[in-house]
Amino acid sequence: MIRRIDLRGRRLSKTEYQKHLPRGDFDVSKAMAAITPILDLFPGATEASLLDLCEKFDGVRPKSLKVEKSDIDEALKNLDPKVKSALLESIARVRKTSQDQMPVNKVTEPAMQAKIELTWRVIERVGLYVPGGLAAYPSSVIMNVVPAQVAGVKSIALASPPQKEFAGLPHPVILAVCALLGVDEVYAIGGAQAVALFAYGIDNQISPVDMVTGPGNIYVAAAKRSLRGVIGIDSEAGPTEILVIADKSAVAKEVAADLISQAEHDEAAAAILVTDSPDLLDAVEAELVKQVALTKHKQRITTALSSVQSALVLTSDIAQAVDVANAYAAEHLEIQTEDAGSVARDIINAGAIFLGRFTPVSLGDYSAGSNHVLPTGGCACHSSGLSVQTFLKGVNVINYSQSAFNEIAQDVITLANAENLPAHGSAISIRLDK
Repeated sequence: MIRRIDLRGRRLSKTEYQKHLPRGDFDVSKAMAAITPILDLFPGATEASLLDLCEKFDGVRPKSLKVEKSDIDEALKNLDPKVKSALLESIARVRKTSQDQMPVNKVTEPAMQAKIELTWRVIERVGLYVPGGLAAYPSSVIMNVVPAQVAGVKSIALASPPQKEFAGLPHPVILAVCALLGVDEVYAIGGAQAVALFAYGIDNQISPVDMVTGPGNIYVAAAKRSLRGVIGIDSEAGPTEILVIADKSAVAKEVAADLISQAEHDEAAAAILVTDSPDLLDAVEAELVKQVALTKHKQRITTALSSVQSALVLTSDIAQAVDVANAYAAEHLEIQTEDAGSVARDIINAGAIFLGRFTPVSLGDYSAGSNHVLPTGGCACHSSGLSVQTFLKGVNVINYSQSAFNEIAQDVITLANAENLPAHGSAISIRLDK
């Protein structure tokens, strides 16, 4: 069901480890070519032309792009009370985390009477994308909307694909969460066309946004890459990934369940165990066979686990396992070892780190309070997950007194002349007290 890789006794480079743990086929550049006809409709696209795309790609033509508030309210009215209670708890935890992680202004004084204050300014209007392919993701509504609200974003729009079984509306649970959060600008549109709609808007009907966030399929990722610069983006989300570092203390059935949980998302999902225990590796493999047979989405999970992007990896020790994890830069990294906190301190590259038996990735997917919109495809080596800071911009406010200016003026003139930009120096010298 899942391949084995034995790295014992082989201290490899980052690049060599990456070759042993390849990602699945997620070629955004090819998808960019495929979405060119869609992007060519913008600017200037009409609602009718976008509804045509909904009909083509989603198999249903919504009555309009914008979802009526009555439909949003109706979805909340029909929401299962137990689901509503669980969603409200998730909202509360993500909101608390976002509030506590708000950055603060900081003043620096590089010299007497010279001040630079780092201030945080909110992005004015954002477009949030919530996928709706193999499953509905109300949790993604929470993960996008709540930090934006905490940051103070004044204008929030949300897009999710229209669904055949719901008369061209997004999934009702997604609409219900929008109602819980007070988001009433919702569009029934998915894919690259949704991102392009956010980027350019429709004249006199839908205003463009400043930033688009949220996960999606390869065409959503391609649109984000193509339109970056027209809009800001959080990241190009690819198939989900889990990497588990475990030693002999880990419980095999729990490790197997965690690998399966992420393989359930998509046939391209990656599930990797890295351990220094041959006994644990054998036990996890046996548990995978047993547990996968009992799952609802057996075919999808089996494909994900048996494909090149998934593996059971044997290392000489946990130190080598850490090297493998840092080279891979997983979206989700679980550490199930005797001293998980100590191991975590050596992790440089991960979207989010989950410590110990009772912090599985599934907890973070829904109700831990952390955000589940995380960098994939190795992007954790340079990018962070979605957070309240995604919706804020750091702006320096510089304030020099005359004396502080006079003290540094000659240095600025010298550097301006060194760069052959004498007008820069003149803007300084004209202010000098003669």
